[in-house]
Amino acid sequence: MSERSIGIAHPRLPLPERGGEDAPAVFLDWLFQAIPLAGRLGIQGMERDGDALTWQLALAPSLNDKGTGFGGALAAQTTLLGWCWATLWLRRHGYDRDVVVAESQQRFLAPVTGDYRLICTPQAEEASVRLAERMERRGKGRIALVQRLWCGDTLCLEAQGDYAVLPERRA
Repeated sequence: MSERSIGIAHPRLPLPERGGEDAPAVFLDWLFQAIPLAGRLGIQGMERDGDALTWQLALAPSLNDKGTGFGGALAAQTTLLGWCWATLWLRRHGYDRDVVVAESQQRFLAPVTGDYRLICTPQAEEASVRLAERMERRGKGRIALVQRLWCGDTLCLEAQGDYAVLPERRA
């Protein structure tokens, strides 16, 4: 893992062919370099199924003093997964843009007691269609995403985030 410098943007990955997918392992390797914290969150795998992006995570890096999931680490994971969902969606549609989280909130429902999966989907059924329309019309947009953390069959955390796609940078 290379050392990052404050104030210096990390190089972007080349875009996949329009409509093509990023290879999960390649994207995660880039993510761990671009956002050093990501490499320490216990992410073991990533897959996309339709509009759902799922991470498999190990609990060990996110343990609290009680031996369960630390809320701050879990909140960071939900925020980052939403950012990844938006970034990967943009890349699949041929956009090389910056994404920022505008708002986020979490509801902790049950303790996380073992390895878990975190699933991110759009909050509304037509959200990705509306994002595509805004990107085409205005060159920027927003999307509300929901993240759910499952430990086995138990829903432990629900989070919501509003992610903004920034306009293209002018040279």
